[in-house]
Amino acid sequence: MADRSLDSLALPLEVRAKLAELDLELSEGDITQKGYEKKKSKLLGAYLPQPPGVEASLPQERRTPVTPSSSSRYHRRRSSGSRDERYRSDVHTEAVQAALAKHKERKMAVPMPSKRRSLVVQTSMDAYTPPVIQCPQGLIRGARRLNTELIKKYTSSGSEDEGSGQGDSQGTPSSSQGSLNMEHWISRAIHGSTTSSTNSSSSTQSGGSGAANALADVMTQTRIENHSAPPDITTYTTEHSIQVERPQGSTPRTVPKYGNAELMETGDGVPVSSRVSAKIQQLVNTLKRPKRPPLREFFVDDFEELLEVQQPDPNQPRPEGAQMLAIRGEQLGVVTNWPPSLEAALQRWGTISPKAPCLTTMDTNGKPLYILTYGKLWTRSMKVAYNILHKLGTKQEPMVRPGDRVALVFPNNDPAAFMVAFYGCLLAEVVPVPIEVPLTRKDAGSQQIGFLLGSCGVTVALTSDACHKGLPKSPTGEILQFKGWPRLLWFVTESKHLSKPPRDWFPHIKDANNDTAYIEYKTCKDGSVLGVTVTRIALLTHCQALTQACAYTEAETIVNVLDFKKDVGLWHGILTSVMNMMHVISIPYSLMKVNPLSWIQKVYAYKAKVACVKSRDMHWALVAHRDQRDINLTSLRMLIVADGANPWSISSCDAFLNVFQSKGLRPEVICPCASSPEALTVAIRRPTDDTNQPPGRGVLSMHGLSYGVIRVDSEEKLSVLTVQDVGMVMPGGVMCVVRPEGIPLLCRTDEIGELCVCSIAAGTSYYGLSGMTKNTFEMFPMMSSGAPVSEYPFVRTGLLGFVGPGGMVFVVGKMDGLMVVSGRRHNADDIVATALAVEPMKFVYRGRIAVFSINVLHDERIVIIAEQRPDSTEEDSFQWMSRVLQAIDGIHQVGVYCLALVPANTLPKTPLGGIHLSETKQCFLEGSLHPCNVLMCPHTCVTNLPKPRQKQPEIGPASVMVGNLVSGKRIAQASGRDLGQIEDNDQGRKFMFLAEVLQWRAQTTPDHVLFTLLNSRGTIANSLTCLQLHKRAEKIAVMLMERGHLQDGDHVALVYPPGIDLIAAFYGCLYAGCVPITVRPPHPQNVSTTLPTVKMIVEVSRSACVMTSQFIVKLLRSREAGAAVDVRTWPPVLDTDDLPKRRPSQIYKPSNPDTLAYLDFSVSTTGMLAGVKMSHAATSALCRSIKLQCELYPSREVAICLDPYCGLGFVLWCLCSVYSGHQSILIPPSELEINPSLWLLAVSQYKVRDTFCSYSVMELCTKGLGSQTESLKTRGLDLSRVRTCVIVAEERPRIALTQSFSKLFKDLNLNPRAVSTSFGCRVNLAICLQGTSGPDPTTVYVDMRALRHDRVRLVERGSPHSLPLMESGKILPGVRIIIANPETKGPLGDSHLGEIWVHSAHNASGYFTVYGDESLQSDHFNSRLSFGDTQTVWARTGYLGFLRRTDLTDANGERHDALYVVGALDEAMELRGMRYHPIDIETSVIRAHKSITECAVFTWTNLLVVVVELDGSEQEALDLVPLVTNVVLEEHYLIVGVVVVVDVGVIPINSRGEKQRMHLRDGFLADQLDPIYVAYNM
Repeated sequence: MADRSLDSLALPLEVRAKLAELDLELSEGDITQKGYEKKKSKLLGAYLPQPPGVEASLPQERRTPVTPSSSSRYHRRRSSGSRDERYRSDVHTEAVQAALAKHKERKMAVPMPSKRRSLVVQTSMDAYTPPVIQCPQGLIRGARRLNTELIKKYTSSGSEDEGSGQGDSQGTPSSSQGSLNMEHWISRAIHGSTTSSTNSSSSTQSGGSGAANALADVMTQTRIENHSAPPDITTYTTEHSIQVERPQGSTPRTVPKYGNAELMETGDGVPVSSRVSAKIQQLVNTLKRPKRPPLREFFVDDFEELLEVQQPDPNQPRPEGAQMLAIRGEQLGVVTNWPPSLEAALQRWGTISPKAPCLTTMDTNGKPLYILTYGKLWTRSMKVAYNILHKLGTKQEPMVRPGDRVALVFPNNDPAAFMVAFYGCLLAEVVPVPIEVPLTRKDAGSQQIGFLLGSCGVTVALTSDACHKGLPKSPTGEILQFKGWPRLLWFVTESKHLSKPPRDWFPHIKDANNDTAYIEYKTCKDGSVLGVTVTRIALLTHCQALTQACAYTEAETIVNVLDFKKDVGLWHGILTSVMNMMHVISIPYSLMKVNPLSWIQKVYAYKAKVACVKSRDMHWALVAHRDQRDINLTSLRMLIVADGANPWSISSCDAFLNVFQSKGLRPEVICPCASSPEALTVAIRRPTDDTNQPPGRGVLSMHGLSYGVIRVDSEEKLSVLTVQDVGMVMPGGVMCVVRPEGIPLLCRTDEIGELCVCSIAAGTSYYGLSGMTKNTFEMFPMMSSGAPVSEYPFVRTGLLGFVGPGGMVFVVGKMDGLMVVSGRRHNADDIVATALAVEPMKFVYRGRIAVFSINVLHDERIVIIAEQRPDSTEEDSFQWMSRVLQAIDGIHQVGVYCLALVPANTLPKTPLGGIHLSETKQCFLEGSLHPCNVLMCPHTCVTNLPKPRQKQPEIGPASVMVGNLVSGKRIAQASGRDLGQIEDNDQGRKFMFLAEVLQWRAQTTPDHVLFTLLNSRGTIANSLTCLQLHKRAEKIAVMLMERGHLQDGDHVALVYPPGIDLIAAFYGCLYAGCVPITVRPPHPQNVSTTLPTVKMIVEVSRSACVMTSQFIVKLLRSREAGAAVDVRTWPPVLDTDDLPKRRPSQIYKPSNPDTLAYLDFSVSTTGMLAGVKMSHAATSALCRSIKLQCELYPSREVAICLDPYCGLGFVLWCLCSVYSGHQSILIPPSELEINPSLWLLAVSQYKVRDTFCSYSVMELCTKGLGSQTESLKTRGLDLSRVRTCVIVAEERPRIALTQSFSKLFKDLNLNPRAVSTSFGCRVNLAICLQGTSGPDPTTVYVDMRALRHDRVRLVERGSPHSLPLMESGKILPGVRIIIANPETKGPLGDSHLGEIWVHSAHNASGYFTVYGDESLQSDHFNSRLSFGDTQTVWARTGYLGFLRRTDLTDANGERHDALYVVGALDEAMELRGMRYHPIDIETSVIRAHKSITECAVFTWTNLLVVVVELDGSEQEALDLVPLVTNVVLEEHYLIVGVVVVVDVGVIPINSRGEKQRMHLRDGFLADQLDPIYVAYNM
């Protein structure tokens, strides 16, 4: 309205402040709209310039500037030249504007997606110059990705808040103005509506200082807290993070109610300075608005996951009228000279008026190309008939017999050839099946046409010469076999190729009977193609009914713009015309493209009485019309509008009449008709001479229509549908309206239903499909009493509508376009019309919009796809998209699930240039549309999610606990073999300490090889015997004491690549009494990112010195390293490549076995760096336990392909061989990147029986060697000796990977039973390990939905929502396990999900932290149960799992208890009260599209963020957004908040092959991922 000019008014500051206050009151609901308007106009009254006599509120329409090219008054009346009149209605445009204005009051801010530059479609670069914002921290410049629009939102004035009084679009505001009403300002920056495209250009350059203050204010609201989960040392501050001093006494929660306090905080309240998090906050704020009604009832889906049932709205309109009656058309008057059949009519005219013109065809210049006379039509069709019957095949075996089906394949510009072929078939009594010309092998829908031809048994295709030449051919010149088509003989029907029939041959002309005359194809909603059979009697009766309804007379001229192969174009232009000896002027589509006025010019030139057009042709004529002289429409008595049944055609008819009335067009000439392939012509408006009787109009409430009820004009006057009548029922027909769903009951008079027709002139069946035929062609409508309406069957037309007063038929939509969303019906055409009414329309092509619904989570969801113009910018398109969503919400009260824009000309087309809907839907669902813009709104549409879970109070200590039962179930506890009862001749047990074991081995078996290191070629790079290791360790001990001046108990960081040096250095430390910490060295190619972690571990572990090799010393002193960390802060660095020659005077012996042996540092998947303390006693106990489980003896060889820095990997690499005496063949996993077959070749070559690897190694082998198994076999690779192949892991076993590994290498004789996993964690490095004896690992299937509720429910394999879980190996000797409730700490029963607690001699003794804040973590290492056995001290693993007693027997004869690990507690995500494990969602997402190679999910402010790696072209990035959203909704009942598409390799993975989701989250929020695309789902 007039407020648009506010920004340019010079309003004083106080007025602006008051306006802003008013806006605020309105948005908070403290004032009514009326009061708001009143106060506002009072405030502005003095400032609005008002010329006398002009109302302040000019209609929106007038203000648009007139385009210079427009000369006609039509153009002046219209707002823009390229609008598509088919879907245009002024009322609707105004309604849409009103709806959008309403939305503005609600202040919707939609965060715009971020896109990588390479993805932006031909955008002008200046549109993306990131603005510079003056911030407290100095200047922030927009990064290289296009996240700048968020900053623009801060700096631009929200011009959509019409006249919100923030007039900073003129000049630069002073700082005082900038800080004025700051809270309102920020709330608007975040909640504010999207800036409109008209003002954003001017407003971007201003408002700088205001923005700075706004951001500064925002920053002061953020708060930083230290959270003490396990000591997390990774969140050390970078230079860029914001440290904010909070003013004394200010609490962040006392801010007014906009929630700025949470503006830029993480879930834990950690502030993040990043555009990403601001956008997410914006999204959260948008989603906070109360959108859905409170949930009432739920329906049960299999079990307790309850999905909401849409309750009927108690206030919904219901039909109140009486039951309708069947409506009869007029009698079909039989005229004496009507021919007995159509062929008889052709024969009559061909013989008595052979010179009469039948058909004139046009070339692309609009010149008559060819005139077919009735004589020629008759003789040529006879020739065709003779040749079809007698010249195909042999005399004995003709290829085509009467009654057979043949295809007619003719181009749209050759109606004459088509007409000759069609009548030739009728004369030969074969059944023509007209179809489109297949242009390529992969035409949209052509495969379905092939199925139709196949099912009709078509073997011959008739075609024209030109068309035959144009068909795609193989190099040998044969016509290609089209996909899905039967083998066809192509037969050219041009006269010159045919032989003349003999004199005595004459076609057999019968009266019309019930034989099939022709088959018309019809494409269904799902893309399948059906053939509607029309009998000869139906064909003739239909021609008679049309002749009577349209009052056709002999020799009239008719102009036909429609497709002559089917529907109205065929019925009027090929069939009825011949019955009445009319002259048809056929205008091809190609001519219309060049000259849209051609049909009007031909009407004038030939003084045509009738024209058959679509509203598109009327619209094109309007656009092209420039006051031409050669136009006059006085001769027209009837303008048949073929798509008059589309309710939106009324606007084209009105506008056309408006302009061409001056050219002699009379209003009563316009005759809309309704037709369907099944019922042929359903109704047509008769051309009347009575100008007094106006055509029927109805203005219906869209809200009523969505409930199938007719309500004339709603109170709102916003959402209405104006419909025109399509005339009366056809002569000789009966019509009734039935309910679209369920039993075909007659509708009430004010109810919308499906029109059904009972008439001879209708189709009789779908060829070859009796079931569908019965439902459509043999339907008996019922009265409410249950009696049928008539003894004759009715045909369903597929049209939705009603019969109005006076028997006038109104159509409001098609069954095919019907979308039932939560119980309400919406029509695709109406949605298209609303989208097209959203101004400005310059971003998308009008005729290229597809609307359909897809089924997601038990309901239909609306999808809109439009083609974007190449010159529109990202921002403009996005603005338009968000306005379309608001408009549809306002007018139809329905949410759009997905709106996508695709590049121009990329949607699949129908042969006549329209959009092929089902093919588009197919592409959308399989992710091959390649949109350039996507906006998903699952939060608004999906209202049938399960009820959020309310946690039940757990059973407390009062519950019955008898012996080992808790609430009636066996307590879930299990243990490995008892160490005390195992008799073994273990010499190592004599010694308390590993250092002593090594000295003993050096004396007793000095030359026994303990370690062999292989290089990437598979040759031995290095090896150590017991004595060599002992001597080397001694020298290192001397070096530590003499050069390092270390005392016993000092910490030493060992920074070595995987190998022998690491082992020697470890024992050297033990000999010197120092505590070793193994640290992964920095990566030479990536020093800057890997060195800080090394430095951090060295600092946190309080290492007194660093021991390493010469190569790494150089690396640490390099310039790159200097840039990453400060070199001067390193402790002394000792190089072990240069060792002293002396032995130590004595080897250190610890006084107490509980003293510290080594520290084990590792970064958990959640990004926590935690060091655990391993005592000498625990280290020896762990080695003994592994020795017993795996039966390790000096005579054995074990291959180890693991990282030797932490956990079980370190223990197996460095400690076990010394304790058990077996030989370890060491294979550094990094060498596998050079030679993937290294590990397996070594296993085969050394005839190893036991081997250990990690998931990343297994993945490398599966991916890298998948195609090479044959060549490996020829190289002699044999894995038959492998008894155990254990994957060392701290996670749920990855079944898919282990199974594909087993399957792949089965050919190399790997026993699948050999592959198993281990389980360890921080508190206990090895809890389970498969070992050599005991039963094979078992697999169970659990219900994923029960798991979310922390319950275990076993299901059958393959049942829906089933999740396979594999046992994590056998519990080690000396280990006890119990499953406890993580909250109440009570014991749980068998098969209950809880936290795994462990008690064992080799538990770690605690975290090693810098804070000395041990009390917090102490319960990780010494927890007690709250009831039951409250004495035992347990360590909490932090993993959820369950125990299940199986029927198998253990080595000691007991029943075997299997442990199943489900996932880490700190990785699990609490969403909607349920617990989700990221891996489950990730597995679903990876299945969603072939180009998704990896996926990681995390939560951020209660939003689920899904990051996917795309292995494909960047053009596919946006295809993934809807697919990811769909699959997570369907399988997990969760709405994805943000979808981030990144390059392959962006998701960080640690050395164990686990995803580092928290690192990823931090990288995303700090804007470091360089994503290809980020979509924020609304």
